Amino acid sequence: MNDDEPRVLLGHVSAAHGLRGEILVKSHTGDPGAIAAYGALVDEAGTQSFRLSVVRVTDKGVVARVAGVTDRTGAEKLRGIKLYVARAQLPDAEEGSYYHADLIGLDAVSASGDPIGHIVAVQNYGAGDLLEIRLAGSRQTELIPFVNAYVPTVDIAKGHVVVTMPELVGGDEEDDADAEEDDGEIGSEQEFTSDVDTSDKSTAS
Repeated sequence: MNDDEPRVLLGHVSAAHGLRGEILVKSHTGDPGAIAAYGALVDEAGTQSFRLSVVRVTDKGVVARVAGVTDRTGAEKLRGIKLYVARAQLPDAEEGSYYHADLIGLDAVSASGDPIGHIVAVQNYGAGDLLEIRLAGSRQTELIPFVNAYVPTVDIAKGHVVVTMPELVGGDEEDDADAEEDDGEIGSEQEFTSDVDTSDKSTAS
């Protein structure tokens, strides 16, 4: 695999399992047991290769064997390793779904085509996917909900997404008034407007 080739994270080794070299894998694939169907996987650096065979799928993860690993000592050495596959080995994502690797690096522009920044990561803290955008000419990043209201257009071929930046409710005058009313306490936080189209787009890591 070329070091510069985009890779997609499919899972990671969470523990050794048993005495015969089996491992427990936390799989990020839609079907956990399909993690072995993509051929040889590599570590984050792309320097080590692992060919898995699935033994069984459990509530704790996928029990798998790794070619060349025959005892628990060898399996323990793999603990914590992240397992990647070349983006080219994956099927095209379904309509409205996107691989993280396809989104990261895309330019973010306004509806009128003005540059906003570029996507540096895709985050999810439990309430849905967020695009982390580094603003143009700045080291600052903003998290934008990955829903139609804020990201109406994703154009992988043209290398950009169209972003509608969230408007903040409340201004400096309101904050000053709140601070005075609270006798020195910090004023109320600004909030995002809620009257938005929250139809989900989805991503796969």
